[in-house]
Amino acid sequence: MSPAPPAPSSPSPDTDSVPIVDPDLEGAASAVDEATRDATTNERADAGAPRPGLLRRLAASVADPVLRILVIATLISRVGRGIFLTVTVLYFTLIVGLAPHEVAIVLGAASAAGVVSSLAGGWLADRVSAQRLLVTLSVIDGVGLICYVFARDFTSALVIAVIVGAVEQAANSTRMAIIARAFDGDRRVHARAVLRTVTNVAIAVGSGIGALALLAGTADAYRWIIVGAGVMYLAGVTQLVRLPRYVDAPKAAPASADAATTAAAETTDASRRPAGRFAHSPWRDPRYLGLTALSAIFGMQFGVGEVGVPLWIANDTNAPEVLVAVVLILNTVIVVLFQVPLSRGTHDLRRAGRVSAMAAWLMAAACLVYAAAAGLPAGFAIAVIVAAAAAHAFAEVLSQAGGWGLSFELADPVRAGTYQGVFSMGYSLGAMAAPLFVTSTALTLGFGGWAILAAVFLASGLGTWAIARGAARSVERAQPRAA
Repeated sequence: MSPAPPAPSSPSPDTDSVPIVDPDLEGAASAVDEATRDATTNERADAGAPRPGLLRRLAASVADPVLRILVIATLISRVGRGIFLTVTVLYFTLIVGLAPHEVAIVLGAASAAGVVSSLAGGWLADRVSAQRLLVTLSVIDGVGLICYVFARDFTSALVIAVIVGAVEQAANSTRMAIIARAFDGDRRVHARAVLRTVTNVAIAVGSGIGALALLAGTADAYRWIIVGAGVMYLAGVTQLVRLPRYVDAPKAAPASADAATTAAAETTDASRRPAGRFAHSPWRDPRYLGLTALSAIFGMQFGVGEVGVPLWIANDTNAPEVLVAVVLILNTVIVVLFQVPLSRGTHDLRRAGRVSAMAAWLMAAACLVYAAAAGLPAGFAIAVIVAAAAAHAFAEVLSQAGGWGLSFELADPVRAGTYQGVFSMGYSLGAMAAPLFVTSTALTLGFGGWAILAAVFLASGLGTWAIARGAARSVERAQPRAA
């Protein structure tokens, strides 16, 4: 269950009154003990209770008002996203008349713009109202999608794509900052898991709607379906305006704060802060930057699924091309069914590290199994690829769960938006580099290239596990002092 929202008359304690803030290891140790006691008590209390039905569990998972608003807004807007993703490339080539290399430039430029804007969105979410920022960005995003119908050449398509790509990623970072403030501990990861599940369902529905334009094949059908996608984005804004104000960053302390108390707090904080840690900036936090880099590298597994596997099936195996759709459906089903349950408890640093290590081994195995499909008879190739795709999907689910938990728990809460912006920027960089990296390894070198991918994913996942283990040890060393 998500926490009840704080009363408007009781604002959260001012964190900016202390110039240097680091994650409180003593407080974390106490929280771990308290969470363990609460979990044990709840388990004993619920041992004899009947298991609630599916509908009750689904309703309970979105009982928190903030999560409910985000879920409804995501469900609506991501249907529009699914529509747009289905028709984008064909719209550019068949209707606008762009050459394949021009389409690649347009999509690449949009991704590059998203790298910068993801950081900017998180930075702004710490300094202005995150709720108003998300509403504004979502409106621009919806209008930008509608503007695609006015694209008539390469230049106009490029300008629109860059704006939409930048706004989309800035909105994602802002949404992450809102989740970081509205929830705590396991509830943050739960919120991210629920939203990702809803996103997958909505995009699948949108893809089916977008297929109507593909069946019609006319310019008007493409344009009207794109207008519909933009309208779905704008419809989602009707929910975002209901977000409460406590999702915004806390305001700065008044200048009249007691100087002696502040100085004492600074001294106490300095004595607790581990060496090499700095305040308020992820750029001065090597542990968080390491996590971001490793997560970005592992995030290239999305490129394996989107680029590598389809082309590998079509060009290097005897499996039918329709298997590409089967693999996509299998991935969606696994994410929808398992993302929420497998994300439970990943706010705990050690558990987040363990699931990241499991994801690393699964992804490495998936790469090698994908490679083994080459040269096999069609039936065997299908079975091998489906097995690899299942391992790949579970690796994706576990890596996301571990990454979310660590990205929240290792962040400085004073600048939640900036930290989440940096983390999102890392994923954007990984997504931008993935197509080139996957094609230059697996699709160019064959089995050797897949082996390289396996080694890269294994190293990055185990590196994430090492970071989580080190952070957990820091918490455990603080426990005697907390006691």
